[in-house]
Amino acid sequence: MSVLTSTPGLIDWEELTGQSKFVIDIVSIPIFSAIAGVLTNWTGVLMMFAPTRFTGFWVPGLKTLFPFLPRKLQILPTFAPGGILGFQGFVPARAEKMASFITDKALSKIGSVHDFYRELDPDLLAAHLATAGRPLLRPMVDNLMEREHPQLWNDLSPHMKELVHRQLDARFPEISQRAFAQIGDNIDQLIDVKLLAVGHIRRHPELLKYIFYSMGSPELRFMTKSGVLGAPMGLLLALYLQVHDAIPVVSLLPHWLIVLIGAAIIGIVVNIIAIKVVFTPGEPMPRYRYLWKQAKLAKRQPQAAADLGHVFGYTIVTMPNVTHELLAGPRGDKTVGVLEDVLRKEIVTVLGPINSMVRAAVGGREIDAISAGAAGGVALELAPVLAQDEEFTKAQSARVEKFCTQKLRALSPGEFMDMLYSAIEQDAWLLYAHGGFLGIFVGALHLLIFGA
Repeated sequence: MSVLTSTPGLIDWEELTGQSKFVIDIVSIPIFSAIAGVLTNWTGVLMMFAPTRFTGFWVPGLKTLFPFLPRKLQILPTFAPGGILGFQGFVPARAEKMASFITDKALSKIGSVHDFYRELDPDLLAAHLATAGRPLLRPMVDNLMEREHPQLWNDLSPHMKELVHRQLDARFPEISQRAFAQIGDNIDQLIDVKLLAVGHIRRHPELLKYIFYSMGSPELRFMTKSGVLGAPMGLLLALYLQVHDAIPVVSLLPHWLIVLIGAAIIGIVVNIIAIKVVFTPGEPMPRYRYLWKQAKLAKRQPQAAADLGHVFGYTIVTMPNVTHELLAGPRGDKTVGVLEDVLRKEIVTVLGPINSMVRAAVGGREIDAISAGAAGGVALELAPVLAQDEEFTKAQSARVEKFCTQKLRALSPGEFMDMLYSAIEQDAWLLYAHGGFLGIFVGALHLLIFGA
């Protein structure tokens, strides 16, 4: 074992403690490495999710410099247009991408849009609309007629208007049933579950933090605590420093550089170990391949599936979100078209028994105009009623939660973990890079205090 020539730090620890450089390194380096590991993993977990919105400040000249930066730096969530330097959590910064992965790997395995619509129970939806929407029917019909056929509606006597209202009110449950049956027959053309999920998560990136923390809180705590693995790695680094000068060629590298390189490697490795232990492998493996046999999250699949099912049922595939996607989403015009068709036919049917009286009062041409006119206003005003009843919405969410939980629990551990790991795998290098830089910082601090 060689005798090291030390470069003094802030304090002469050999004189202060009466111990050799070997003893000082063998004690201090593992301690600093453990601190670096815990700090790396703790801040890594924080940086994965916080802040959920980009926060930063304007830096002079950054806008001009940005185009010349390497692509790998440009995609970091540290830059915003206009020369803004700041930060956003890795996961919310990739909200759309993460949501796409989660949808492709999770929702697609749970079921199709028909399955989710069936779980929402169209008959129950229709019955709820028939009850909750009935008080709104009369003012909506008045509004529709006054807006689209004001002359005809004004010409009708109060008695004739009342007949129209009573007939529509009596048929309202049947109208609701027909509307939801028609939507169900065309649901795959009216709503895209992936667009619903991606759009909602993009508007609410904080949901991604909620998803991971709800489902994997114990694993995230483990990731932080696993940073103490830096201590045995630091011990190996300290032992290596004792023989460094005896190794040909490599001995040309100064001790301070070895400390920085070693610290960076420790920071990266503790991050890799934490992520791998939590997410891989899904299926149990022999210990000669994986010392931990199976991913920690996979061992908790039943509970994790229940947590994820709760997230899907109460934050993503909810009545308000489904209603919003059906009416205001990219295919909303098709939904309105389906509802218009149903309502138009119902209005014609309602007018049938009193057709002769109305024709005598206002003329046949105006009756034909009603039959062919748009009823979309009624559809757009009635549908949101479904999302306004909090108790009904919770009941529907509970149905979706139960359905999702059962499907997720039925997945094999390999499928379950692939579904989750794929969402962060491509951006894991950001955490590893963070670990390396933080390791270098702690290594530099150790050099400053104890010397090389």
